[in-house]
Amino acid sequence: MQLRDGARYSVVVVGGGQAGLATSWHLVRAGVDHVVLEADRAGSEWRNRRWDSFCLVTPNWQCSLPGFPYDGPAPDGFMVRDEIVGYLEDYTRSYDVPLVEGVRATQLDSGFRIATTAGTISADQVVVATGPYQRPRIPRLAERLPVVQLHSSAYKNPDQLPDGDILVVGTGQSGCQIAEDLHLAGRQVHLVTRTAPRVARFYRGADVVAWLDRMGYYSKGIDEFDDTDAVRFRVNHYVTGRDGGRDIDLRKFALEGMRLYGRLIDADQSTLRFADDLAQNLDHADAVSEGIKDSIDAFIAAEGLDAPQEPRYQPVWQPANMLESLSLQGIGAIVWSTGFRRDDSWIRVPVFDGRGYPTHQRGVTSVQGLYFMGLPWQHTWGSGRFGGVAADAEYIVDRITHQQVGVPWIAGRPQRTVA
Repeated sequence: MQLRDGARYSVVVVGGGQAGLATSWHLVRAGVDHVVLEADRAGSEWRNRRWDSFCLVTPNWQCSLPGFPYDGPAPDGFMVRDEIVGYLEDYTRSYDVPLVEGVRATQLDSGFRIATTAGTISADQVVVATGPYQRPRIPRLAERLPVVQLHSSAYKNPDQLPDGDILVVGTGQSGCQIAEDLHLAGRQVHLVTRTAPRVARFYRGADVVAWLDRMGYYSKGIDEFDDTDAVRFRVNHYVTGRDGGRDIDLRKFALEGMRLYGRLIDADQSTLRFADDLAQNLDHADAVSEGIKDSIDAFIAAEGLDAPQEPRYQPVWQPANMLESLSLQGIGAIVWSTGFRRDDSWIRVPVFDGRGYPTHQRGVTSVQGLYFMGLPWQHTWGSGRFGGVAADAEYIVDRITHQQVGVPWIAGRPQRTVA
C-alpha cells in the first residue's frame, strides 16, 4: 500500500508490530478507514533486535493475536526468532491490513497532523503503537571503557564477539539468556547481577505460565494492584524457553565456571567496581520464585486439584567471597543488557508525565482521539505481548468507534442516552 501525501484518514496507527497489527484487525472488522505506518517491516523488532538463538519465554499457546491464534504443532513449545517473525508475517496476510512499510512518522502535532518520511498526512484519531523499546539504555560510564561494547539489542551470537572473556551487564531476561548463550558456547562469562527476579519453568506437573494463567494472574488489571507504578516498571522474571524450556539458575552457572558479581557501581579505564550485593541479589531472585510456588501450592489446595508433589529448590552454590572489582585486561567485549528508554520526542502533544511516560488509562489519553497501544502493563501483564494485546486492541477500537459516532464515554464505558 502507498501512503497518499496530504491525505486524511479516520485513524492512523503508528507501528506495525503485534500491537499495531492487532489494532488494525479490529479496525478492519469495524469498517474504520485507517492506515498502519511501519518504519521498517512488520515485526521488525523481532527480526532486528533479537539474537540468533532467541525464543519466547511463554508457551506458544499464549500467542493469540485477534483472529489468528497459534495453531502450529507445538502449543507447549517456544517459538524461536524466525518462527515469531513468520507468525507476524502470516498475520499480515491473514486479513486486508492497510500496511505501509518503510515509512517513519517523524512528528505528531496537536490536531493530528503527522509528518512522515513519505509526506504529511492527518487523522481524526491516532494510535501510537511503537512499543516500549526505542532507545537502548547504556550507562555513561561506558564511555570510559577501552573495550568493544554493544547493547543487547545488537547481540546476535558468540562468534560476533572478539576473543577474550565476555562481560554481560544486567540480569533481566535478555541478560540472563545472552549470558547462557555465551556460556553454552564455551565463552568465559562475567555476569553483573541486579535485583531481577526469576521464576521456575515447570512446577508440580505443569509450566508455571499455565498455572498462573489458570489462577487468573494474566487477566488481572493493573488497577487491582496497590502499587501501580511499581508494577508498571517492574523487571520481568528471568527464565528460558530454550530446548523445550528450563530454569535459568545463575548459581548453577557459577558452579560451571561463570563469574558472578554484584551491581556495577563505578569504572575507570582499567578496572570495574561492584557493590557487595551479589548474595542479596541471588537470594531475592530465589525468594520470588519460591513465592510463586507458594501461590501455586495454595491454589492447588484451594481447588482440590490432583497435582504431583515436587521438592523445593535448594541453592546449589553460595558466593564465598564477593568479587568487588574486575580488571578489564582479558575482557574482549561488554554486552550491556540494561534495557531501553522510550523515545516519544516526535510526539508534540501534551500527554506525558514528568518522567516522559505517556499518561493514560488503558491506553486512552487525556487528549481526545489519541491512544497508546503495546505499553508494558497497559492494562494487564499481557499488554504488548502476544498473550494480552488482543484485549487491549479491542478496548481501544471500541473507544475509537464510539468517539466517531459521538457517544459519551464515562469511566471507561460508553454511555448511551436513553430517550
